[in-house]
Amino acid sequence: MKLLWAPWRSGYVEKVDQFSECFLCEAVRQPEEKLRDYLVLYRGKKAFVIFNKYPYNAGHLMIAPKDHIGDFSLLDEETVLEIHKLTVACIKALEQTIKPHGFNLGYNLGRSAGAGLESHIHLHIVPRWNGDTNFMPTVAQTKVISQDLWELYDRIKPHLERLLNAP
Repeated sequence: MKLLWAPWRSGYVEKVDQFSECFLCEAVRQPEEKLRDYLVLYRGKKAFVIFNKYPYNAGHLMIAPKDHIGDFSLLDEETVLEIHKLTVACIKALEQTIKPHGFNLGYNLGRSAGAGLESHIHLHIVPRWNGDTNFMPTVAQTKVISQDLWELYDRIKPHLERLLNAP
């Protein structure tokens, strides 16, 4: 059996059951001037984009419906379409700013599928680079995230807004 070590996730995992409310709902409800503090990159009509505070890689974003929905099949067509449009814009913004070689996209539906938050679905966008799996996690049990979340926020936000506000 092989083990996957992810010690950088312990900060989230140790607190997941302590959240008194949904952290996604809390983040999207913030006034405009507080969105950066909560890492909300964009707030649309039916969905929003937020940085993952405990990322697997630099630029790890999540797109979630604004409504607190835990069942994928309950998403209405307008929400699904906005999530898709936000996904396309996020990929382009990430390509323009941090230039990944590829992406992992996905939903973790249910605890057994890896969902840390089952009650509010969200799509993960994880930028990937050739060689981003290196010796550090294997030998040192350490994941190196080379960029600060708020620095990335400030770099990506203008690109995302330009893409989403283009005619």
